[in-house]
Amino acid sequence: MSRPTPASALLAALLCAALSGCLSTPKDAPAIYAPALATQADPAWPAVTWQLSIARPTAPRMMDSSRIAVSPTPGELQVYKGALWASAPGEMLEDGVLRALEDSGKIPAVARQGSGIGADYRLVMDIRHFEADYAGAATPSALVEVNAKLLHTIDQSVIGTRTIRQAVPADGTEVARVADAFGRALQATSREIAGWVLETGQAHERTHAPRR
Repeated sequence: MSRPTPASALLAALLCAALSGCLSTPKDAPAIYAPALATQADPAWPAVTWQLSIARPTAPRMMDSSRIAVSPTPGELQVYKGALWASAPGEMLEDGVLRALEDSGKIPAVARQGSGIGADYRLVMDIRHFEADYAGAATPSALVEVNAKLLHTIDQSVIGTRTIRQAVPADGTEVARVADAFGRALQATSREIAGWVLETGQAHERTHAPRR
């Protein structure tokens, strides 16, 4: 049996190293978290005949990023090392509200702004807080605070505004537990906004919109 030449042995070693580099995961790779966003509709929500567009939520730069913000003491913001969101908070909130309304079966059409649907109303949201807040406790809470406005697209008038605040305690200080608490906070926030949009828009239809 012939022995491998030094050149072929070197080629094999280089190929093995290349494959190992592609298949292995770096030890310092960040953990990426994607909280569950599915919510259950309230049967008491009104069924509507109008359509809605959702504008991309706005947020402070520190919060609307892939970094997971944490407030260890009041007035101080840091980020968890080695941990990232799969989607920015603004995108997660938009997806959560969109899914809550779509899955409810209470509205004929809801889509992101710019999708081309003929929306009768537009939802605008501003994220004020999206951080793990210790607030003097031993474990943090997932703090989500959103101001929502519902606009009538015909005259661009604001027909309703509401601020939703959810503070869901985490089961521990580990980032995975904090991310799970954010999932619960986002679900509750999305559900509350979805129900409020349907009720507010329907109340405006009854008193202001022309009969179809």
